[in-house]
Amino acid sequence: MKKPIIIASGPVIIENDKVLLNKHGDDGFWKFVGGRVEDYSVSLEETAEREVMEEMGIGANLIKPLKPMLIELPNKIVVLIHYLAERRGKIKPGEDILAWDWFDINNLPLDSAPNIKPVIKEYLESKNVDK
Repeated sequence: MKKPIIIASGPVIIENDKVLLNKHGDDGFWKFVGGRVEDYSVSLEETAEREVMEEMGIGANLIKPLKPMLIELPNKIVVLIHYLAERRGKIKPGEDILAWDWFDINNLPLDSAPNIKPVIKEYLESKNVDK
């Protein structure tokens, strides 16, 4: 049986070496802001901007794409598109956000989603190359 493919997009917001993560959904993981592409007539960037507004009540200035990932789960395949972004506005989490916080980029929670550490690793490596 063929697994459904889900495409998700979202911003990776980092300020002062802290990354914004939240918990939503029923998997219990800390995640980047973001979510499923619902309208295929809009861009991945527009989806990322919509998701950050829905989840955290803020805008985001997308800076550059970060590590895209393909994650195979037992019942689906998820394509994750990440964008390094700057926050615009004061955080006002949406109703479906169970928790949110800023985490030290070098000390991420153990219960982070599987994409968090590889994306942050790539970000840190590219930051060192840019110097």
